[in-house]
Amino acid sequence: MQLRNKTPKRRVKAKLRDDRAEAVGSNDVCAMGFVHDQLATGKKLRVLTVVDTFSRYVPVLDVRYSYRGEDVVATLDRVCRTTGYPKTIRVDQGSAFVSRDIDLWAYQRGVVLDFSRPGKPTDNAFIEAFNGRFRAERLNQHWFLTLADAVEKLEAWRRYYNEERPHGAIGNKAPILLTK
Repeated sequence: MQLRNKTPKRRVKAKLRDDRAEAVGSNDVCAMGFVHDQLATGKKLRVLTVVDTFSRYVPVLDVRYSYRGEDVVATLDRVCRTTGYPKTIRVDQGSAFVSRDIDLWAYQRGVVLDFSRPGKPTDNAFIEAFNGRFRAERLNQHWFLTLADAVEKLEAWRRYYNEERPHGAIGNKAPILLTK
């Protein structure tokens, strides 16, 4: 009888992700993600959420029926013309973020796209925490009848979130105070 040799288990040295630099000022690091919801009629909606990780300022909540990479680029261009371009944007591995359009946009403007590892939502914890609050405070509280109704209600909440709502993480101040 011949005994089969066991192949030794591979021991992989754990690779730690490079430490991410903390945001030291407004427009240093932004986080971006999507939240899904639906109209009262059942039609699906996607909301692009962007958060400045230093000031917690939300420059945009953009609602559409569907999103592609070119739609994200159009929204970012519109927003960044008024708020400025961030140095880094943290995103997940979603199909709208892993596209040539986004890559070219970031390259041309000197923005670094920091992708989270697949299956690791904690790599982009700022946007995950914001999206949870956003869902609890706005999406779960309202029915949207039309896309225009959703845009109006979400923009009103965004203004409240940025201009009035105190945030414990930034000394119980409104985010708009740290962006100036």
